[in-house]
Amino acid sequence: MSYLFLSCTENNFIYLLNDSIETNHFQRALDALETFQAADLADILTQLPLKNSQILLLQLPERAYVFSHLSAEQQVKFAEVLPRATLAEIIGEMPSDKRVDLFKHLDEQQQDALLPALAQVEREDIRQLAAYHEGTAGAIMSSEYATLKAHMTVTEAIKMLRLEAPDTETIYIAYVLDESRKLLGVVSLKDLILAHEHQRIESIMTKDVISAKVSDDQDNVVKSIARYDLLALPIVSDSGEMIGIVTHDDAMDVASDEATEDFLKAGAVVANSKISLKSAPISVLYRKRVFWLVFLVFGSLLSGIGIAHFEDIIAANIVLVFFLPLLVGSGGNAGSQSATLMVRALATGDVQFKDWFYLLGREALVALFLGGTMAIAVSLLGYYRGDELVSLVLALSMLGIVMLGCLIGMSLPFVLNRMGMDPASASAPLVTSICDATGVLVYLFIASQILSI
Repeated sequence: MSYLFLSCTENNFIYLLNDSIETNHFQRALDALETFQAADLADILTQLPLKNSQILLLQLPERAYVFSHLSAEQQVKFAEVLPRATLAEIIGEMPSDKRVDLFKHLDEQQQDALLPALAQVEREDIRQLAAYHEGTAGAIMSSEYATLKAHMTVTEAIKMLRLEAPDTETIYIAYVLDESRKLLGVVSLKDLILAHEHQRIESIMTKDVISAKVSDDQDNVVKSIARYDLLALPIVSDSGEMIGIVTHDDAMDVASDEATEDFLKAGAVVANSKISLKSAPISVLYRKRVFWLVFLVFGSLLSGIGIAHFEDIIAANIVLVFFLPLLVGSGGNAGSQSATLMVRALATGDVQFKDWFYLLGREALVALFLGGTMAIAVSLLGYYRGDELVSLVLALSMLGIVMLGCLIGMSLPFVLNRMGMDPASASAPLVTSICDATGVLVYLFIASQILSI
């Protein structure tokens, strides 16, 4: 690293990097970045002005690899300013799944301008991969993988992998195909190294291959990779020909996106894992959040209707108002806990719809213990603020509200899942609104029955 960059703070480092680029001291900038990884270089590019980051990108020796680590939004910005030939060269060096992701984010005019600049093989590969529906294995797979023939010797196979290595995502796993590209087996690089050089591939390959179809849901692909601890999962067409692989790092990206969407849904935000809180337009953030908030406003009216129906008992026992937020809040909290646990269990495959009644009984027992404990605590407060009857009302209400909240929170994800909807939509705000309304009705109904006597 250049001595000018030594002992720099982050802000000073970016300032000196900008200065080196603007004064055409490119080698000084490259020396300063020599020890950085591609992902770190991508982060640095986003902190520079677009003009300078474009210049620096073109100077980097592994520019395509660094470009692949940029977010889709940043890649589109570069695509708008880079010369078409340069952009085509960079995209041609990117992994096939990464360049297809970028292609999908370009508008139609940019796509039409880019395709003629690409080599025919890359152009056809992009068109084929871009045709698969989002959310399927085909949409996240790569078409770059190592293949071998069953009749090859180990020596021949290793020579073949040396030739294929520059154009494949991974050579740790090679796929054995027949003449019609049907998947016969897989062989690892470790197996090749340990085998005798004259052994045939067919004698050392694993024939029971775990694979997925191109139309399979990407969530199932991710689960298969995690369950069987695979470096890559082969993807086959409906007729059985191998057409791609989904690597472990791509599966991690999908899992991260899915987790982000679930978190957004749990917060009653319209899910979009690609949204950036830092750079998204205000209008986008508004649209993502307004639907659920307006919907829950009208849902909360049920609580008001319940209060209006029992206004006489409230007027006669004003002490009930003091405990109303405490009780309905407890029901919402209990329901949110149950919903969170159940959404996660459904997402990981730990439970299925057939387990509903069994889990309903278990949750009722847990809720009984939780509600009973909370009822004892709140009854003491009721006796202090009121009398024995108020204490009894609070204890029974707390027990009923917590039990109902837990059962609602557990059941709602099951119901949504059964209806073909994402169980993550059983978000905390939705469960809380439902539990609030039922809590008000339970509390005031019990109060009206006991206190009116």
